[in-house]
Amino acid sequence: MNTQIGFHSYYVYIITNQNRSTFYIGVTNNLKARLVKHKENIELKVNSFAAKYYIEHLVYYEKFTWIQEAIVREKELKKWRREKKLELIKEFNPNFEFLNYHFE
Repeated sequence: MNTQIGFHSYYVYIITNQNRSTFYIGVTNNLKARLVKHKENIELKVNSFAAKYYIEHLVYYEKFTWIQEAIVREKELKKWRREKKLELIKEFNPNFEFLNYHFE
């Protein structure tokens, strides 16, 4: 954990469903808690895009120190076509495995 004053961690992340057919891109300052929240929303049948499509499996993430940079990157990724997102994921995660265990 980074305990230096003024330094924070923000994550841009991509999660998917079991079939890897739909993506959700988000930004958070606590990826572990956010992944738990996505799972809870599915279990509680919350009316959200991620819950509707059972999106809870982490396949990609980037870490930032500044929230402004993370937000810019999130917006950039959301504009990309599916093929470009797949290339990014496979470059970072060649086996397209679920990475939630990195944040348990």
